Amino acid sequence: MPTKNIAGLDVEVDEEGYLVDHTVWNQDIAAALAQEEGIDELTDRHLMVINFMRKEFEEKGTGPSIRRLTKESGVPTKELYQLFPGGPAKKAARIAGIKKPHGCI
Repeated sequence: MPTKNIAGLDVEVDEEGYLVDHTVWNQDIAAALAQEEGIDELTDRHLMVINFMRKEFEEKGTGPSIRRLTKESGVPTKELYQLFPGGPAKKAARIAGIKKPHGCI
């Protein structure tokens, strides 16, 4: 697996840039990954989604699909697309330091 320096830490990433080990994730890594995705600042609403995704991943071994994310995170679909333009489940998963959710292209 390739190694990438994110927020001053060398971390392993897969071929799509997702962290291999979600336990190395921290807020600085999240902020750096958000910048790479074109998100200048992580707001409380971003963090609400990111923390939900991390919790789901830790409990179930995979991130939630966009459908579950919409229904269970407390953030409506339209807002998800505003927070994470161009693919909320994929972008939020990458920023959250977890693997790409199943079903995401």
